[in-house]
Amino acid sequence: MESKAIHYKRVPKSQVKEAGAKGVQIRWLINKENDGAPNFAMRLFEVEPDGYTPRHSHDWEHEVFILEGEGIAFCSGTETQIKSGFVVFVPPNIEHYFRNTGKRILRFLCLIPNK
Repeated sequence: MESKAIHYKRVPKSQVKEAGAKGVQIRWLINKENDGAPNFAMRLFEVEPDGYTPRHSHDWEHEVFILEGEGIAFCSGTETQIKSGFVVFVPPNIEHYFRNTGKRILRFLCLIPNK
């Protein structure tokens, strides 16, 4: 395992192709597979205007930091307005999604434990 310092734009991005997603791209900034990070993965999501992540749940938590844009975070049956500077905690097994309601890219960091 080696340290890593790189501009995020040099990390390849890919389209999220899961059912229920629209206009979402992801960059795996730090993870076990590429970097040997033993505990957590850091991902950067970019959601286009009118785009959204799939509505889903799973056995692990998320820690989210909104970098740019505005939208809605749906968690525990509640929609909350979010924008730059907001943080969101999604507990395990809670249905959630993120939707861009603005005119610019909604960009956020999402940290999860390695599975």
